[in-house]
Amino acid sequence: MSIMHSSSTNDPLLTWRSEFPILSDCTYLISNSLGAMPKSVYDSLKAYADTWATRGVRAWGDLWWELNGKVGDKIAPLMGAPQGSVLIHQNASIANSILLSGLDFELPQRNKVVVCDMDFPSDVYVLRQWLPEYYQVEMIRSHDGITIDTDELLDAIDEHTRLVSLSHVLFRSAYIMPVESIVEKAHRVGAQVLLNGYHSVGVIPVDVTALDVDFYIGGTLKWLCGGPGGVFMYVRPDLLPTITPKVTGWFAHQQPFAFDIEHFILREDAYRLMNGTPGIASLYAIQPGIDIINQVGVKAIREKSIRQTALLIELAEQYGYEIVSPRSPQQRAGTVTVNPPHAYEVSRELLARNIVIDYRAKAGIRIAPHFYNSDAEIHLVIKTIAEILQDNSWQQHTQRTFVT
Repeated sequence: MSIMHSSSTNDPLLTWRSEFPILSDCTYLISNSLGAMPKSVYDSLKAYADTWATRGVRAWGDLWWELNGKVGDKIAPLMGAPQGSVLIHQNASIANSILLSGLDFELPQRNKVVVCDMDFPSDVYVLRQWLPEYYQVEMIRSHDGITIDTDELLDAIDEHTRLVSLSHVLFRSAYIMPVESIVEKAHRVGAQVLLNGYHSVGVIPVDVTALDVDFYIGGTLKWLCGGPGGVFMYVRPDLLPTITPKVTGWFAHQQPFAFDIEHFILREDAYRLMNGTPGIASLYAIQPGIDIINQVGVKAIREKSIRQTALLIELAEQYGYEIVSPRSPQQRAGTVTVNPPHAYEVSRELLARNIVIDYRAKAGIRIAPHFYNSDAEIHLVIKTIAEILQDNSWQQHTQRTFVT
């Protein structure tokens, strides 16, 4: 199925399409799950292999030992973080475990954390494992499957709250949480805030310094087009001395090559939250996407995203499909979740027709255009949903399978 893309004169961001090989093979509208791979990842990984092949163990001194922080410094401007405050970990569960293992939960009169039922489950799984048994997890539940009631959430944050752990942008609906109000209320009552930035950094403006947020953990695999294995963790620099992680390793030691087995002295900078030897190949692979996002600029990405997600909503509403995302652009990030009849089966037929989206239970079909997508692709996906429902081809997919 061929489609005509808008002229790059009308949409200058389409000049970047040639940097992403998958865009020539399919209609790729799922960057909120896995961003398209930049073709320069081939060169980046070759550089890693060449370095390993030619320098061997000397590569640690040449490039690798401080590479984690250097990659973090590339992400820092995209989230308003100071240089030296962002480090990379393998996945969010590991990053959360490192952070939570270092927090003091034995504080007087504090026995509660606040989460919501629209958070990504893995965050809550990890959090529960690190809490003392007497702690209460207060879960704020969505009333509409799209948003969280702000007043209800803020009322739950009280003098007994130790930590508020929430997503900046909700993964099912792309609702942008009122994080300014959340941080302000939490700090007013003496609590701290941990935000999940997987669905925010790279598609909406983020400034962790202006927010004064305590902790911010996100990933490169979605809107930063960095692939798996690149999770960034920010800790407000003034809080670093207060965190003594139990999940740790020799990279966090002030003198790692002293090999002092009796004395463990944590570094005073962000590297105190490191652990063992990092995955160097991932640090190479994630950089091309980050470099491109820095060049394109989040401001330009956000402007286009607002326009294309509004177009998605307009077209879907013409067919009467339920929209499980905010109508307001101020509350909507980069994804529109559409819930037509037989949404799961329709999603499988879209994939069969080489239109790449995903399905989420209790929500619907998530459609996530990025800066490299054309308006023609927006029209195509909604038109194809209508065709699938009309010709009943969705009925071929009644057998449920593992899905993304």
